[in-house]
Amino acid sequence: MSHIRIRTNRLELVAVTEELAAAENQDRAKFRRSLGVRTPERWPPPLNDPDSMRWAWSHAREHPSGEGFGMWYVVLPVRSTEGGRIDRGDGGQGDEGDIGGALVIGTCGFRGLPSDDGAVETGYSLFEEHQGKGYGTELVRALVDWAFGDPRVARIIGETFPDMTPSRRVLEKNGFALRGEASEPGAVRYELTRAEWGVVRR
Repeated sequence: MSHIRIRTNRLELVAVTEELAAAENQDRAKFRRSLGVRTPERWPPPLNDPDSMRWAWSHAREHPSGEGFGMWYVVLPVRSTEGGRIDRGDGGQGDEGDIGGALVIGTCGFRGLPSDDGAVETGYSLFEEHQGKGYGTELVRALVDWAFGDPRVARIIGETFPDMTPSRRVLEKNGFALRGEASEPGAVRYELTRAEWGVVRR
């Protein structure tokens, strides 16, 4: 079964489908085979839990035509290097025959289909060892470009907490502006409109 995929300079984002979400929840070995990846022993990534996994599954099942507006898997691909070695993209090395290869390093995506006024909310989570390497900025840029490719999307929201400086910087580097309080107490809301995105992308 084909999946929506976005390739960036260093990452591959794979949109969740009902089939993938079911495997993630019920059969981790099948999940790895379906994506052709390795997964960390600890799963899911930070800020995720069984409830969020079930939500992603439910959203994919209830909105099959809305693929992409739910969760995405963040994959660090394998790159061939000299001497028949494998560069997993994070400096790690392995032999050509190693099981797996590409590694799921987190999740990202949106919290549902565009609202009546064209708003979608984005978010992401990476395992700690893959933070601080620019992956968050790279994947959010890709998600933003993908979302604004849909004419229904007028603005993208990102919520975080004031003390989460790296998360705020990811949003700011992608052109998001602070717009006030968020839906969750104590959090702040950033937004990027289609018009602002057009300026950022010039």
